[in-house]
Amino acid sequence: MRPRHLALVIGLAAVWGFNFVVMQIGLRHFPPLLYAGLRFALAGFPALLFVGRPGVPWRWVAGVAATIGVGQFGFLLVGMRAGMPAGLTSLVLQTQALFTVVFAVTLLGERLTARRVSGLAVAFGGLAVVALGFGLSGPIGAFALCLAAAAAWGLGNVVQRRAAPPDSLRFMVWVSAFSAPPLLLLSLLLEGVPALNAPVEGWLSLGYVAFVSTLGGFGVWGLLLRRYDASTVAPYTLLVPVFGMSSAALVTGEPISWLDLLAAALIVAGVLYAGSQPRRAPAPAPRAADPLSGPTA
Repeated sequence: MRPRHLALVIGLAAVWGFNFVVMQIGLRHFPPLLYAGLRFALAGFPALLFVGRPGVPWRWVAGVAATIGVGQFGFLLVGMRAGMPAGLTSLVLQTQALFTVVFAVTLLGERLTARRVSGLAVAFGGLAVVALGFGLSGPIGAFALCLAAAAAWGLGNVVQRRAAPPDSLRFMVWVSAFSAPPLLLLSLLLEGVPALNAPVEGWLSLGYVAFVSTLGGFGVWGLLLRRYDASTVAPYTLLVPVFGMSSAALVTGEPISWLDLLAAALIVAGVLYAGSQPRRAPAPAPRAADPLSGPTA
């Protein structure tokens, strides 16, 4: 990867990691479902004026909107509002890679190799460490909601893999537009009529998650995927919880315990190992023909 693209992908991981702190700030001023609905409304509807059709059947747009837009972010923001810290949330959400493997095996019939089983076991061990540590000091229901968000994201990844959109940014704009109405309706039914009298801090957080993290982030992601294989770019997303946990510690004072560090090491190592390809031994060089021998009958 070229140096400028390397800087770009590391910067993207920082943007997405800091996004969890920004969401935590926004949840001080908005109910979670309303916050999610406004995020996707801002990211989706204005941008529809500048992008074409998604390039895939509408059922795939609706499927990803239901799983990632409504499912992932609905569970995620409700879980954070219920008490899940921003830094720890960024770590737990990385288990989406594990759920992606599970759903790909069960729904798409992909083969589960010994390497993937080993990686899954290590990463789920890290998840157990998170559950143990957080369960002793925080609401376990909030942890379960964030885990459900990771599962919804994993299912959405499988749906998106089947959709195979030609342009990730254009596809994300349409997914955002499809996600906003059900989230806003759920907010109206479950959270009541919103006051929408948030201070500037709340609206700035919405602007960050809608334009910087969603549109800008997926625009950069699509740019990188057009230049490099997914196997080259995807491992850098493991830097997201690193930036998420460190920025939460710096901005909000969220403590990082040795259990958190152990869990982070296990989850990152397990995901990385499960997604990597074993090295293959180089094929033996063909024997040179004997210049003194002729063809055989």
